[in-house]
Amino acid sequence: MIVMGEEVLLDAGAVSRCRRRVHLEHDPAMRGVPLPPPDPTAQQRIDDATAHREEIVRRLADATGPAATWVHVPRTLPAAERVLRTEEAFADGAHYIWGALLPADAVGHRRGGVDLLVRTETGYVPVLVVRHRITDRGQGASTTGLTDLDPAHRRPDEARKVRSQPRDQLRLAHLRRMLQTYGKAEIGRAVGGVIGLDADVVLWHDLSAGTWPGGRSALDEYDARFADRLAVATAAATGGAALAEPSRVLECRRCPFWPTCEVALTESRDVSLVVRGEDASELRRAGVSTVDELAALDPAAEPPSMNWTGGTFTDAIMLARAWLADLTVVRRTPEIEVSRGDVEVDVDMESFGDAGAYLWGTLLSGVDIGEPHGYRAFATWEPLPTEDEARSFAQFWAWFTDIRERTHAAGLTFRAYCYNALAENRWLFGSAERFAEHPGVPGKAEIQSFVDSEEWVDLFRSVTDQFLCSRGKGLKVIAPVAGFSWRDPEAGGEASMRWYRDAVGMDGSVPDREQRERLLRYNEDDVQATRVLREWMTDRAGTEVPYVLDL
Repeated sequence: MIVMGEEVLLDAGAVSRCRRRVHLEHDPAMRGVPLPPPDPTAQQRIDDATAHREEIVRRLADATGPAATWVHVPRTLPAAERVLRTEEAFADGAHYIWGALLPADAVGHRRGGVDLLVRTETGYVPVLVVRHRITDRGQGASTTGLTDLDPAHRRPDEARKVRSQPRDQLRLAHLRRMLQTYGKAEIGRAVGGVIGLDADVVLWHDLSAGTWPGGRSALDEYDARFADRLAVATAAATGGAALAEPSRVLECRRCPFWPTCEVALTESRDVSLVVRGEDASELRRAGVSTVDELAALDPAAEPPSMNWTGGTFTDAIMLARAWLADLTVVRRTPEIEVSRGDVEVDVDMESFGDAGAYLWGTLLSGVDIGEPHGYRAFATWEPLPTEDEARSFAQFWAWFTDIRERTHAAGLTFRAYCYNALAENRWLFGSAERFAEHPGVPGKAEIQSFVDSEEWVDLFRSVTDQFLCSRGKGLKVIAPVAGFSWRDPEAGGEASMRWYRDAVGMDGSVPDREQRERLLRYNEDDVQATRVLREWMTDRAGTEVPYVLDL
């Protein structure tokens, strides 16, 4: 909680955070409430981002030459010292200020720092250094070369289009407003730059352009959100009526205040426990605040007049009934069907953030076509990003294609299964694009032909279409209902990120072969889980899972 005197100060992240979290961060009653320890994976992401920033500033400083005036403000300094050095850099007319911390803005109720400030002829523009991808293949993004930090040189890029990263634009808008308060913002243009994970260009955002829904600009969106969050924080800090009540949203999964909200939501049996996001808000406005009230509604009756975004109103009622009956899943269809083949391959990919896919795991089963059944992995253990990823992907695709061709030649049917094809498809297409020149890597058309075929089965879609899931639809939730359990008690995507770092010696340590084996066991369990799930859906789910209309 940041309060200066009686003035609430918000950082850039507040406009993207849950409104209730903003309330709790500024509620004096929460000061003594113990919060869970920081997530090790989250801390690792912070450390990775720090290392990425330091590498970028080294490259930029080396490239700009001795004539450029660089001021480095160490982030390890106390806040007051960082502010003082930033103000001195402004007074000296520094061309580049790295690690700037702006003075707290008591009038605008803002606080914050920035990776890099770049001086132009009329003021400063902010530049963020982030550890995620900021562009995709396409055209139209406004860029300069990585070491060209002058926004006046930006041009439409024929090879890149902007990847949606709204938080970057909102952060830049926050910094623009702070620079305006202190008379340091560039006059005329409202622009800000971002250097991403690939570190190949500077992407420039026009913060005044109408690129947001409804023709709003990033500044318009920021101003509206900031005013709302400021009202929420001020009410909390001054003991006023709360302007934001608990409600379960996607952010809850990683929020340190979730234990506090979970207790309140469970005690009140809040409707957001089964219906999330805006739908829960819409239900409350319609007078339906609890799971019990939702479950009591008639699914055949006319639903309330509201802006419904997820599923159907009938599904929401049945989810509430399933939650009350302590059922993880219920059937939404009388019969359960899964496309099956004579030869079947379960596929699971492991990636490391945006850096790449280091492992493609497969499980072959069904009719014997001369290839041993069981688990087979195609991996690179060189730290990502690496060209060796192309080799492992090409080997996976060659084996996979061979299995399909053998199946077709034998006059048999082939099916491949994954759980949530969005992830696998992303890296199928991404690998084909990034390593197009590598021997054995398929073209985009070949990938497209496969994913569009009936041979590629997304079990997540099958579950979504045929079940209602009261506790989520993740594989770690659904597969146990089918009788499967993972061997590793820590199995999960976040934990695997830590294992991967050790497995490849990412921080300069000796690669840990035990962690490699741990990742392979985890990946093997994932493909075994999809096999158990589809077999259960075929053989037993129709009798073991209650039908929704019987609730």
